[in-house]
Amino acid sequence: MKYRVYGLVAVALGVCLAAKPLVAHHEILAKFDDKKPLTLKGTVTKLDWANPHVHVFMNVSSGNTVANWAVELESPVDLGKAGWGRDSVKPGDALTVQGLSARNGTRQVWANSVVMSSNNKKLFDMTNVKAPAPVSGPTPRWPDGQPRLGAEPGQTGYWAHPSSVIMAQTGVNVQADNYGLLKNISDVDKIAPFQKWARDVFDLRQKSLLKDDPMYLNCMPPGGPRQFQLPYGVQFAEDRDRKRVFVFVGSGNRNYRIIYTDGRPQQGQLRGDADNPLYYGRAAGKWEGDTFTVDIKGFNEKFWMSNGGLPHTDQLHLIEHITRPDKGTLKYEVTVDDPGAYTKTWTSSWTLKWVAGEELPVYYCQDNRP
Repeated sequence: MKYRVYGLVAVALGVCLAAKPLVAHHEILAKFDDKKPLTLKGTVTKLDWANPHVHVFMNVSSGNTVANWAVELESPVDLGKAGWGRDSVKPGDALTVQGLSARNGTRQVWANSVVMSSNNKKLFDMTNVKAPAPVSGPTPRWPDGQPRLGAEPGQTGYWAHPSSVIMAQTGVNVQADNYGLLKNISDVDKIAPFQKWARDVFDLRQKSLLKDDPMYLNCMPPGGPRQFQLPYGVQFAEDRDRKRVFVFVGSGNRNYRIIYTDGRPQQGQLRGDADNPLYYGRAAGKWEGDTFTVDIKGFNEKFWMSNGGLPHTDQLHLIEHITRPDKGTLKYEVTVDDPGAYTKTWTSSWTLKWVAGEELPVYYCQDNRP
């Protein structure tokens, strides 16, 4: 498996057509208006099967004029799980598309429905995506009795399907979409014990529909707890000989972080990054019974630490508690200590499910589009 350390600079799609799709996996409502439905009928000119989102380009006639439209769909990973692929449509196919208009008025549409005009066959339908089979059984362990965070010998798997897609302080119940956009904006004050400036920043990010998310605009790594909230999961690789644990991140750009368990100080190397704050911070881990406790500090301020846009400063200090109570469940609990952004220390937690027999999905933020 190949992984990229840290984000790539966002690149232009470079399709020489009138409609140019935004090159970032994004909160759908930031780009498309759910109050402005649209129906298009046209002929396919091109299928762009690439991350972050698949696009179908089609010519649409209106009177004596023909315009090229970009029809935006889910990612290749999601569509592939539903049984769709590069050969699902081809140039010349006649389609009827129902979806949402672009907020900026350009010839782009988010497709809620794509139908082949010749036979009314529904294409790119996500309703037949099957959830992973539940995994049961006792917690897998190493010969010395320590719980395994990853797969057992000869097996594969990763952790995904978080029970919460937004990070909120313990005891709070709020609803949000998969990107962390609150269903009810009045819930902002419930999320965390904000300082006023941090509350205002979070409120602004929510009201602007997360359009400035650096992970999606500029492919920045998902630092902090966010890596455990993303759709394509995480995978642990425990290098016990060298006393370190790798955490591979399935979303973003398949970045990874390292948790050292050898007791080294949380500081950079004199010849390298001694004074360089990092996206994933500097992590020191240790086992406390069946709990893997990770102390992290040394973060930069260039990323959103959660879905939905929780702010932080370079004073951010996290304590992660990771447990595997059974074979199919990972519990993630994090304590946030950031006196620059919050009035007190607070905690949040959620669980992830084990996806057995699979590697992390192959997903890169921009797929090296030219």
